[in-house]
Amino acid sequence: MPQLTVSELRSLNRAGNPTFTGIYVLRKIAQRTAKNDNAFLVVDFGDRTGSFGSTFFGDSPLFSVLKGLTEGAVVRVDGKLDYFQDRLSPKITRLEPISDAELAAQPDLIATLVESAPEDGAALWTEFQSHIAALQQPELRATVQAVFDEIGESFRASAAAVAMHHAYRCGLLEHTTHMARAARALLPIYPEVHADLALAGILLHDIGKTIEYESGLTVRKSRRGLLQGHVVLGYQLARKHGLKNKLPADLLERLEHIILSHQGELEWGAAVMAATPEAVFVSMVDNLDAKMGMVQRALRNAGEADEFSEYLPGLKSPVLVRPPQG
Repeated sequence: MPQLTVSELRSLNRAGNPTFTGIYVLRKIAQRTAKNDNAFLVVDFGDRTGSFGSTFFGDSPLFSVLKGLTEGAVVRVDGKLDYFQDRLSPKITRLEPISDAELAAQPDLIATLVESAPEDGAALWTEFQSHIAALQQPELRATVQAVFDEIGESFRASAAAVAMHHAYRCGLLEHTTHMARAARALLPIYPEVHADLALAGILLHDIGKTIEYESGLTVRKSRRGLLQGHVVLGYQLARKHGLKNKLPADLLERLEHIILSHQGELEWGAAVMAATPEAVFVSMVDNLDAKMGMVQRALRNAGEADEFSEYLPGLKSPVLVRPPQG
């Protein structure tokens, strides 16, 4: 039986609950307790084409196998196609961890497991550097350039989130470049917004994620990410290089405010609410691209027979994935 990707699983005819086999990464393992006090595991499996969840109860022989594994482990599974509340949730019947030695012997396998931005990473980075070069204020441009001289390599590969949006390799570069494109199109409409400051804020708004996240076969938060978060970490990086490059005090304070407020709402992780024209602008462009990134990913991962995506928490709704007719 051929190994099926997650995308291929979604395209299978649901009739008869067909069996399948595949190789996936354990993206998340969480132990929960049922109302009867029995433990069960909620596990997310994934590859570069998408992910699905399955539940394993304590009386399952696979429960103890999974308890011995960590997030990022690669497993070969056999299962039967199934859905729960219209979400892909196969019944896993067999699960076998794949050793590091076996993975090393199959380098092409890794490429099938790690989701990456659909756009070419090198081209995105070249475009990103052109947005830095477009900054007219010398100290502001020097500040932004110095940040990326320090974090450029990690920024190019980093995900933009653990799960919500652009949560894959090169996702942070993709998200930030898309925001820069949108900003340069929108800025002429809003002359009250300081264009250089807004563009610099966009380029720097998520730089703390290069420290917040550790990326491998899965994306997880680092110690500093858990203790401080990307908003504070990004503020620290911007302030350090702003001071080194003698960025005027008012511009530095406003740039820091963009980073501190870009999450939009305090309950979403913002340190403060946006209170300058530039901060409001950056927060709105960030929200736009984050949500459209969710839509784009849902469209990419949709099965041929799907009319709607699965429920997307960030949108509080599934998305209609069939194109308009007529």
